[in-house]
Amino acid sequence: MSNGKRHISVVLLITGIVVVSLILIAIQSTEADPAPHQPIDFFHSVHARDNGIACGFCHRTAETAAFAGMPSTQTCITCHRVVISNVPEIWKLRSYWELGEAIPWKRTHDLPAHVYFSHEAHTAGGKMGCEPCHGKVEEMDRVRQVKPLTMGWCMDCHRQENASTECWSCHR
Repeated sequence: MSNGKRHISVVLLITGIVVVSLILIAIQSTEADPAPHQPIDFFHSVHARDNGIACGFCHRTAETAAFAGMPSTQTCITCHRVVISNVPEIWKLRSYWELGEAIPWKRTHDLPAHVYFSHEAHTAGGKMGCEPCHGKVEEMDRVRQVKPLTMGWCMDCHRQENASTECWSCHR
């Protein structure tokens, strides 16, 4: 094979790889569910907006610990023993409760392992509500990450709020 034909073959091969890669990336991004499927179909809009349940009722440690905490099965069943107790999603809840198991909620907002984030420092210490990081959860049926939660995004907020921008504040 001559050098000219070999060069064309290599260019076509690389172009093909790039095109296939772009197609696969496009397919993955359109199929990605920004709101992960949860073990129980939970509607934040019904609980937070329609019924006025405060975030802290379910996420009990948001103002006292680094992790906001997920609602326990007991917290959910406290109301749902009687409130709309006869629907399939509540039957799932009841199954977890009867087995003494925690509901295996899937994380929606996840930071890299090297980042330290304290809900308590932001909510109790920084007097922040949930919306700046989590968006208008009370308007969402299924919670999804709406803010980028990148280092640049966090740094912009820290600068705006005159919070520490020292590396050790978030990297421990």
